[in-house]
Amino acid sequence: MKYFCALCILLVLSCSLQAQHKQAFVSTDLTHFWQAYDQITQTKDSAKQIQLINDLYIQKASEGLKQMMQSRHYNAAEYIQQINAYPQFWQSLRKNTKSLPQYYPQINQYIARFKKAYPNFKPATIYFSMGSFRTGGMIHENKVLIGSEFSLANTTTITKELPAAIQSFFQSQNPLKELALLCTHEYVHTQQQPMVHNLLSYCLYEGIAEFISCKVTGQPSAAPAIAFGKANEAKVVDQFVKDLYIITNNYDWLWGQNTNHLKVRDLGYYIGYEIAERFYNSSKNKTAAIQSLIELDYTNEAAVANLVNQSKLLPETIETLHQAYEQRRPTIVNMGPFQNGSTTVAPGITTMTIYFSEPMVTYNTGVDYGPLGDSCFPKFLPTRSFSADGLSWTFTLDLKPNQRYQILISNNFRKHSGERLKPYLIDFTTTK
Repeated sequence: MKYFCALCILLVLSCSLQAQHKQAFVSTDLTHFWQAYDQITQTKDSAKQIQLINDLYIQKASEGLKQMMQSRHYNAAEYIQQINAYPQFWQSLRKNTKSLPQYYPQINQYIARFKKAYPNFKPATIYFSMGSFRTGGMIHENKVLIGSEFSLANTTTITKELPAAIQSFFQSQNPLKELALLCTHEYVHTQQQPMVHNLLSYCLYEGIAEFISCKVTGQPSAAPAIAFGKANEAKVVDQFVKDLYIITNNYDWLWGQNTNHLKVRDLGYYIGYEIAERFYNSSKNKTAAIQSLIELDYTNEAAVANLVNQSKLLPETIETLHQAYEQRRPTIVNMGPFQNGSTTVAPGITTMTIYFSEPMVTYNTGVDYGPLGDSCFPKFLPTRSFSADGLSWTFTLDLKPNQRYQILISNNFRKHSGERLKPYLIDFTTTK
């Protein structure tokens, strides 16, 4: 009898622990979306449609949908436009959203494998919401936010009404089949340190999440970029090195576009994935390697450089590549009608010219506040122009008397080859 009671206690404790660690899913937004959809499609009154999507979907939003809408700038009018424009898509997607719970066990299984592989695992809630085609998955703090219009589609979903760029995504992937792996990828993001906003950081952040999600689940990556990168390593790395410090559009390398020279989207995932995989394979302690990758501090330039350099994926060290880039950057070599630092500048309307060491493209400019802030930033008049050869830029200011001014000429100026200007602070004071 005592043995039986002890066994019962153990079973209760076991069930309690399982319940405590059971993955939380929230899909109420999908129910609300279809309730709104059914009424919206019964009326042609646009004002009524806006009211319905607001009342029945947006106002009832889960915390996950609220954050997704805020982050991706979704709005009621956009939802209505897409509901009206893609009727076959929505009708064919609906059955998949109804069957969503049957995918929970596999997601649970993958998250459990991740938890086992990563000792500092922290639980997160997974939200399934209907977005507006700007994310298949993202995170906010301890929330995984799944854009179900992307991620619950499969080969039976009718996509021919959608824009070509979105169609190409569905043509290359089968999102519903890949749902559990996507959820694991996003879950890894909830454990990572915040990104630094540069191309290398973005690639590591995404590639590490993709590698770890694949490693712990035992599943190959569903991203076409990974297979392409492995088959074309030299070509991809060469283009990455060229773009590393001059890229002006991160969508060339990440997050769903194929505007890069190689015409393959998300190749930045491959760069980060390959670096992570090489680091993991060379590490004796695999658990420690996973922990190091997840907990990489992107603000620690030495730690980032060490990880990249150890992989030997790039032809030279990060330090060498950066030094070479700095040597190629243009500078400001002169300015007029007065010298920088002058304290005897006459107030009133003043036309200034800055001179560059090399020709600039004439469609990119940039000025900003200096360290003293907006109170020391002068009034710019509309007249601004480049010289025909791109070697100088002229602008007109309205200067007050007895005032110190600062103008930061930013790195938005750039050469035709893409190298950005070394920022230059103009600091001067007007007379009484």
